[in-house]
Amino acid sequence: MSRSGFVADLGEVMQLAFVPSDFDAALQHWTEVMGVGPFFMIENIHLDGMKYRGLETDAIFTLALAYWGDVQIELIRAENDAPSIYSGEYAATEGLHHVCILVDDIALAREVCANRGAEVVLEGKFGASEVIYVDPGLGRGHLVELLQQDKSGPDLFGIIKAASEGWDGNDPVRRFG
Repeated sequence: MSRSGFVADLGEVMQLAFVPSDFDAALQHWTEVMGVGPFFMIENIHLDGMKYRGLETDAIFTLALAYWGDVQIELIRAENDAPSIYSGEYAATEGLHHVCILVDDIALAREVCANRGAEVVLEGKFGASEVIYVDPGLGRGHLVELLQQDKSGPDLFGIIKAASEGWDGNDPVRRFG
């Protein structure tokens, strides 16, 4: 029997994401205990056209990205109380919050998720990149992020991954612009 039309068929998991209750302590743990880094901070993000469960939201968040080999680690901090997946019923502050899959066709990803009953709980754009977060039916800690990256600009993920190769522990938290 061939597989077709499952969420897993959209691609490989490339990221593990966490929304720790203590963001700074989590950064310290990942860099000093796990040896993962350096982390790059992207602060005060608000996605264009951001919607939480179909309604516009003014949620703002900060994230830190690093690589552990080929797996991206993302730490997220909500910067306000606006409705989002980083607060309320989806706030998994201990353990895994979501995984991410890079997709070439966000419309196809939406269709596959809809056909499998996976609800889009957050969506928006970051520049020309488009992202949706879906709940495939298990709620908190089980979300799947589907990201169609803008390929016309700088390869931020490539820059972050290159910085992790041979990282010596110095300058563990860096900032973009």
